[in-house]
Amino acid sequence: MAITPVNPTQHTEADDHLSRLLLQETNTPWYFTIVDSIKEAINPPKLPPLELTSKPVAVKDIWGTSEGQRKTKFASVALHGVALALVLLLSTNETIQKKVKDMVPLIAPDLAAYKPEPIKKQTSQGGGGGGDRSLIQASKGKLPKISPRQFTPPMAVVNNPAPKLIMEPTIQLDTAVPSPNLPNFGDPNSLGSIPSNGPGSGAGIGSGKGGGVGSGSGGGLGPGSGSGTGGGAYRVGGGVSSPALLYKVEPEYSEEARKAKFQGTVMLSVVVDEKGNPRDIRVIRALGLGLDEKAIESVQKWRFKPGVKDGRPVPVIAQVEVNFRLL
Repeated sequence: MAITPVNPTQHTEADDHLSRLLLQETNTPWYFTIVDSIKEAINPPKLPPLELTSKPVAVKDIWGTSEGQRKTKFASVALHGVALALVLLLSTNETIQKKVKDMVPLIAPDLAAYKPEPIKKQTSQGGGGGGDRSLIQASKGKLPKISPRQFTPPMAVVNNPAPKLIMEPTIQLDTAVPSPNLPNFGDPNSLGSIPSNGPGSGAGIGSGKGGGVGSGSGGGLGPGSGSGTGGGAYRVGGGVSSPALLYKVEPEYSEEARKAKFQGTVMLSVVVDEKGNPRDIRVIRALGLGLDEKAIESVQKWRFKPGVKDGRPVPVIAQVEVNFRLL
């Protein structure tokens, strides 16, 4: 069988495009075609006009309003109209109007008895006093310089006129208190006019002991103990540590709260004394239904590690939360 060779110069127009893909042309070195590429870039050949052989086909407008949408709008308006008419009909019915009049209006309960008392702003608590066992009361005078630590107690009558080390007298207070403008040290609350340190002991001025001024015990002013002023308990901060809970008794539920399935938290203010016992308990945030009383009964049985100031236990005011939860 004889094979007729194909003459490359006799390609048809259809084969002309394929002839460009033949191996011998694709292997043409680039430096032979660089001149043609530059010419085509500067003066690209003009192509014959594009002849369209297809025509657009009309399709249905999907954004227009269809018959189904019109029916849906009409149904929505009709349903709203029926609902409005039903409301108007029920509101004008005599039976319904009578039932509305017979309803008992709810009255807000009077919670004034359960509102917690506002916490009064207190100054630093504690106190102090002193004296040299004089037979007359302490004389009136000004207070010495305030200092967090006391090295020399104040004296209205100097018993040692030639001390080996002279230091300025001070008093242990956290905040400044009113003091009379007098030349000598003394007790601002006293009425005595004759210079005297008072019948107390342990240096200082007054009827107490400890190097302070007043009837208390410590380096502060007035009744109470430790330092500071006020005669009550300390607050946490300023060198006063917080009490720590050692023993806790869970509260019991009141019968009224159990029947009502009432839950919540009672907030109490407690003074923890030097021995860790709670006292002066009062309600800050109440719950009612007998739960406040149950919370106080429970906290009275609690025991604490007392707060400490300057290395010794002091009475400290603390806030305690008592939770009531039904299982």
